[in-house]
Amino acid sequence: MLKIDRRTATSLLVAGTMFMEILDSTVITTALPVIAKDFGTAAAHLSLGVSAYLVALTIFIPISGWAADRFGPHRIFSAAIIIFTLSSLLCSLCTDLTQFTLARILQGLGGAMMVPVGRLVVLRHTPKNRLVQAIAILTWPALFAPLIGPVVGGWIATHWSWHWIFLLNLPLGAIALIATLMLVDNHSEPVQRFDTRGFILSGLGFGILMAGLEACSRDDVSLNMSLSLLAGGFILLVMTTVYLLRSSHPLFNLSPLRIKTFRISIVGGSLFRIAINTAPFLLPLLFQIGMGYSPIQSGTLLLWLFAGNLFIKPATTWIMNQFGFKNVLIINGLMVAAGFAAMSQMTANTPYLMIVAILFISGMNRSIQFTALNTISFADMPDKKMRDANTLQAVFLQMNIGTGIALGALFLSIACLLHGHTSANPVTEDFSLALWFTSALALIAIIDSLLLSPRAGFSVLEKKSQVCKQNN
Repeated sequence: MLKIDRRTATSLLVAGTMFMEILDSTVITTALPVIAKDFGTAAAHLSLGVSAYLVALTIFIPISGWAADRFGPHRIFSAAIIIFTLSSLLCSLCTDLTQFTLARILQGLGGAMMVPVGRLVVLRHTPKNRLVQAIAILTWPALFAPLIGPVVGGWIATHWSWHWIFLLNLPLGAIALIATLMLVDNHSEPVQRFDTRGFILSGLGFGILMAGLEACSRDDVSLNMSLSLLAGGFILLVMTTVYLLRSSHPLFNLSPLRIKTFRISIVGGSLFRIAINTAPFLLPLLFQIGMGYSPIQSGTLLLWLFAGNLFIKPATTWIMNQFGFKNVLIINGLMVAAGFAAMSQMTANTPYLMIVAILFISGMNRSIQFTALNTISFADMPDKKMRDANTLQAVFLQMNIGTGIALGALFLSIACLLHGHTSANPVTEDFSLALWFTSALALIAIIDSLLLSPRAGFSVLEKKSQVCKQNN
């Protein structure tokens, strides 16, 4: 009988809650017309429910670390699961847009506390020599959920009822809560008083910037409004940065960014994650508009990306131990960029098996790169800075998702403009150029990795750390 130790079980629990949170960002997008019909409103107006959830997530993530230390991770994680699950029930009971938007904001609050606190529990209780394995488990939701969300949402709305999109969270939430009571210990850490000014500044800055990014990917929001939100969010974040650097007791500390391995995972890592998050936007449109596949066929093709992720997952730890972070991030990063270049060559005449092969190999490369970046970010992080590093990464991960979708839409619009087409009626060559843009972005993301020391992150790699000890 397969036995799972407590640390692995906790990592799987947190990965499951992360899957729920990310899935609910994308699962309703294809069901919006059906929900709008029930609410008696335009589908475009219902996208407010998508925005409200994403913005709420981004606003409340910065306080998650402070809350976990103040009240204990067991209490906060359990409460977050309860809030997320009950708000899912409220979403299913809504009868108009106002109710739905408020329920989604509450759901976003639960998600903002649930995932960062859960990941903090894993990071604090995982020895350095097992960090690669733990991060590998935590990585798969970020790869799988954005791909399967629209497919699952469309299928449920078509064959069942849109209410089940949210009702399915009830048994999942109950299982997660029971597992939390069994696995997550409660202990509090010394904390300073709550930084109200830091929360207001960071919440407004991240929230408005996220709203601007989300608005950029929508046709029903004017360009002036989108740019105004982006500018306002950016100015507020500059003010937030200045305040946090000067404050003696900030809501979260920016000092983890002084650690090179963490900084690279944030800067170059963000560019990579943004490039990856263009795929859930560009590929379904390419398959359906450019290649003539049905929505179901398109969704099935996207699952090959996840199949590649699953296939390579057992080998990711060995790969990093064998070759080291720098080699993996550079060579595999080049393969990620090559994968987008290969996708740019797909047309209606491309053999189906060729498309499957491109997506499968790309899925493997995505998985390796995600795991390497997420692991090296905490490889050299002292325990006392783990909370702030986790908070910073959680915010950037959330922003990367919205930025990826917005940038995918922008790349497609630029491609249409250059080819003399309207963005409302793109053709295959437009998607091809947009994917070339994405490939270039993935290449730029590698620059940071070139600056890494060959021994970077050796402390969490089994074979490499042994070599270091012998040399010392």
